[in-house]
Amino acid sequence: MTLPLIVFLLAAVIPVFFSKIRAAPLWLAVQALALGWNAVNHHGLDSLHALIALLELLLLRAAIAPLLLRRAIQQRAWPNRDLMPSNLFTWVVAIALVVLAFKFGAPSMGDYQAITLGVVGATVAVALLLLATNDAPPAQLVAMLFMENALALFESLFPEPWPLPVHGALSAIYLLTIFVGTWLIGTPDAPVAQEHA
Repeated sequence: MTLPLIVFLLAAVIPVFFSKIRAAPLWLAVQALALGWNAVNHHGLDSLHALIALLELLLLRAAIAPLLLRRAIQQRAWPNRDLMPSNLFTWVVAIALVVLAFKFGAPSMGDYQAITLGVVGATVAVALLLLATNDAPPAQLVAMLFMENALALFESLFPEPWPLPVHGALSAIYLLTIFVGTWLIGTPDAPVAQEHA
């Protein structure tokens, strides 16, 4: 039952340490597939609500969002930039944040809940570090999408899933985030008018 959580965590941590921006859409798709796997393990597919939630994860988060992000990144020639600066200081901070996130999730919870809360905390902490260390618009958008995926994972801690209108609102926010973000990334910078002396 914890294997999808491990896959999700690896898809959130590995790209921050070792990937270029061009690989971010792949890691977002892996996160979404792990979310779907976790949802099936935790809630099953015995209700219409569960099927709709799984469909949203697979279509929106695993297919549409990575596709739009990949297209926007290729339009702006940012693919070879590191997702997070490769230096020892940021790596130590990132490792410390992941360890602290799991320490936060450990007390007074069952195994599944502790691991899930640790993965959510680690993903949010790494995303915030990414926001703080990389000012490239694609990296900023990837960090926001990592946090959105962590929020979707956090839902699995509840005994009952959120109602469909809440799922619809979260899906709309995710879709709006990806559309606005990729539009901003893909839009060329306006030329700066030069002053004539």
